[in-house]
Amino acid sequence: MNTAHILSAFDRDLEAAQALVMRMGGLVETALLDAAEALDTRDEDLAAGVRTGDAAIDALEEQINAQCAQLLALRGPTAGDLRTVLTVMKIAAALERAGDYAKNMAKRTAVLSQMAQVAGASGSIRRLAKAVVQMLTDALDAYIRRDVKLAEDVRKRDRDVDQMYNSIFRELLTHMMEDPRNIGPCMHLHFIAKNIERVGDHATSVAEQVIYLVTGAMPEDERPKVDSTGTGV
Repeated sequence: MNTAHILSAFDRDLEAAQALVMRMGGLVETALLDAAEALDTRDEDLAAGVRTGDAAIDALEEQINAQCAQLLALRGPTAGDLRTVLTVMKIAAALERAGDYAKNMAKRTAVLSQMAQVAGASGSIRRLAKAVVQMLTDALDAYIRRDVKLAEDVRKRDRDVDQMYNSIFRELLTHMMEDPRNIGPCMHLHFIAKNIERVGDHATSVAEQVIYLVTGAMPEDERPKVDSTGTGV
């Protein structure tokens, strides 16, 4: 009876931590989409909301880590349960970094709103953001459903995101070569695009954690990457 009670308490505490992860994921997805929209529409108020909203994302990660630390200390999980707790913490860390990238995008949006627009660039970046957010949404769905197939699909899509980023980089480079006045805004836009591409990397990390959680092992093959820019930023 006592053992059953302990197991029930562990499951309840773990479910609470997982619910916080999903809430955190929702905030990050919204932040990324809002940051991309603020860039495209030059909405400084929306960008400011993204910047201030990052505090809530950070607070959730701290709460998740505290709950997981308590689970490890008080419940002593083993085997699969231990993997689940560690996975929750790693997913929360990936989401926190994604939130930071959304905040960085919003910061540059405030600067770009004072500069000349670069034709078509913000629209391309917004499409990239939507693709990355879909990756993140699917990675979190794969976690909840313990769906390895969906997680592997997310992992493969990182290659598509890289190709979209490469295309944006070439587009921005063309604008800079055509008119030196575009160099300033294009540099900011490039960093924004790179931030979004990095979020794709974190979504892929979430997917890999799902694979680890279900199978007990990380993917053996190298993560597919296609960065032809050579920027390394």
